[in-house]
Amino acid sequence: MTLLFLGSIGGSEWIMIILAILLFFGGRKIPELMRGLGQGIREFNDAKNNVKKEINEGMKEKPKDKE
Repeated sequence: MTLLFLGSIGGSEWIMIILAILLFFGGRKIPELMRGLGQGIREFNDAKNNVKKEINEGMKEKPKDKE
């Protein structure tokens, strides 16, 4: 249902959304907001890559014999 809603947004609706964001946050806060969003995405991707790397390294290790 949500995907259908997002597909029906036209150009004038996007302009209204952008204007509402500008009015709500103000012109000075938007770069700060975007910077924080970018840092959050970067940190998420770094964590995701670290987990993938650890999983791949764990799969390459030989099983240890039990004593």
